[in-house]
Order: sequence, then structure tokens, then C-alpha cells
Amino acid sequence: MSTVFSAFPDGLPGAGLLLLRATAGIVLLIQGAAYIIDWHGVGFLILGLGLLAIGSGFLLCIGYLTPLAGVLAGSFCVGSAFSWFPAPSLALFEAKLTATLGTAIAAALVCIGPGAFSLDARLFGRREIIIPDDSPSSKP
Repeated sequence: MSTVFSAFPDGLPGAGLLLLRATAGIVLLIQGAAYIIDWHGVGFLILGLGLLAIGSGFLLCIGYLTPLAGVLAGSFCVGSAFSWFPAPSLALFEAKLTATLGTAIAAALVCIGPGAFSLDARLFGRREIIIPDDSPSSKP
């Protein structure tokens, strides 16, 4: 079965994936900063959650290790939706609908990939394969 789509689409689909990644990443960066600001009252769990959110948000923004960042972001949203984590003063994923949408966006990024405008595409993207000429006239 052949692949219907490229792992690193460019053009408008690539720009759409960049917008999706950047939006999810910025929201996670803001949520992570809120956790970092409030960590003194609750403890190291909040600090760890803040660093997790900031790390996955940053990875999504630059498009590096996108499947891993998407899984981390989705796990963070699911944990927030089920109130497994203490909520900071600025809880962006407090509403179940918002957390569900965040999880769906993260799952879509894991399934679709980062797009051509990402660090993943630069490091692991399309390669030109050069097949050497193996004709009888080229042999000694």
C-alpha cells in the first residue's frame, strides 16, 4: 500500500501544520509558565508539570521530535482534563472541552507529522537519492 501523503508536506498544508504546531506549542508554553510561577505553594510536582509543558510546547513550536512532543502534550491535556494534576492560578485546560481539543490537536500532530516547515523536516526529511551509473562502459 502506497502512502497517500508525504510525511513533510509543504505549501499550504505545511503552513497549516506550522500554524497548528505553533498554536498548540504557545498554549503549552503559557500553561507551563503558569505552573512554574505557582510551584512554591504546591511543590515539585507542579514544577515538573511546568517543565513538561514548557518542554513539549517548545518542541512543538520548533517542530523537533514532533511525535514525542505530541504524546507528551496529549498526556498533559488528558491529565488536566481528568484533574490528575493540581490546577495553577491560570488553568487553560481546566474546562474539559478545552483539554479535549488540546488532546485532539496533539493526536493529529502525532498522526500527520510536523510538516516541511520544521526542524524534523530539515533533519529527517526528503533526501535526494543518487543511483550511480552502472553501465558496462563505465567499468574498467
